Amino acid sequence: MPAEKLLLLGVNHKTTPLAVRERIALSGGYEQPLATVKGLPGVKECYLLSTCNRVELLLVMEPDSGVEERVVEFLFSGRVAIAEADQYLYRHYGRAAVQHLFKVAASLDSMVVGEAQILGQLKEAYRHAARNGTTGPLLNKLLHKAFSVAKRVRTETAIGSSAVSISYAAVQLAKKIFGHLRGRRVLLIGAGEMAELAAEHLVGQGVDEVVVANRTLARAVALARRFSGRAVSMEELVAQLQHVDIVISSTGSPDLVLRRDEVKSVMRRRMNSPLFFIDIAVPRDLDPELITLDNVYLYDIDDLTSVVEINKSERDREAVKAGRIVEEETLKFMNWYGGVAVTPTIQALKRKLDDIASQELERTLAKMPGLGEAERQQLARMTDAMVAKILHDPLMYLKSESCAGRDRSDAKITLVREVFGLGSDDHEA
Repeated sequence: MPAEKLLLLGVNHKTTPLAVRERIALSGGYEQPLATVKGLPGVKECYLLSTCNRVELLLVMEPDSGVEERVVEFLFSGRVAIAEADQYLYRHYGRAAVQHLFKVAASLDSMVVGEAQILGQLKEAYRHAARNGTTGPLLNKLLHKAFSVAKRVRTETAIGSSAVSISYAAVQLAKKIFGHLRGRRVLLIGAGEMAELAAEHLVGQGVDEVVVANRTLARAVALARRFSGRAVSMEELVAQLQHVDIVISSTGSPDLVLRRDEVKSVMRRRMNSPLFFIDIAVPRDLDPELITLDNVYLYDIDDLTSVVEINKSERDREAVKAGRIVEEETLKFMNWYGGVAVTPTIQALKRKLDDIASQELERTLAKMPGLGEAERQQLARMTDAMVAKILHDPLMYLKSESCAGRDRSDAKITLVREVFGLGSDDHEA
């Protein structure tokens, strides 16, 4: 009696270096990858999360369908040798998949523990999956639960109060280079959420001017207006380097936005005044060879690790509380999940015993035509009581918390169906 299985697989900043992450980053949007994965034989539901620090797929799949290897090939094929995939890839099944998702939503698995951005990214990814019809009853329930877990963690702990985002970490790194940011000019390449967060932190640190460059000029204008800055086109990008001190790049471009030779020519006109680059895009926006230029400082996402140690002790204390909440909510979900699997068998068992009791009662009453209505009702009540007592122990066995968990539920269901001759009909969540 096969049942669907829950699988989460992916790569993140903990398991995979930036050089590999940027080769498998899905920069073309969610629609095509979701359609491809959903179309794989054996995939019943799927959800995709792609951020600068992780690419994860959450699947409801048929067992023994070969889905896993096909998904791994989808993620890595043509980008990273399949033989190397296992050294970067993590796979979580059932309870472990649920727990990992809840940890991600609660920002316990982020580079910056407690940052709030990941929840928005999860919700945005879910909107894409729902709009494309790739999620179903199980993943819809699970993802909404993940959102509520994140909200509970934010409400019941102070994990967010001492947290820093990647954008804030970038700003802190700039302060280490320049001492302070008052009077500095900043160029943001890209007008997305990461750029907006960076601008908020920069303005808070007293920067003199914010310049925004974006492929869609209207978006650059809108962001620049928020911070009393100015917008420029991407064609003006190199020229702008002559007048700024800090460049933070966070576009979704699959190609480099700035190359070494372009910056080298600008440095001559700057009289070698220091220029500080922070690349928070995946794939990288900025040529890694920039670091070879004099008075050019270049940092990427992986370099931000040391900065995120800010407030680490406080975050770690709150993370313990958050971890307890995640564990508690994981247990609740798995009990629900196991119960969903058990329900069809409970219903089938009740139907079978009720049918047997009804047939035997009718047969007995047919042989006793002289019984009055009161006696007939008494026999019916006695039959119902016998069925209820026979059902009691098997139902308690199926519902018992000591056997909670999807895998153990599957084993229980198989045993009960065999013992009571219920056949091997599939059950679904």
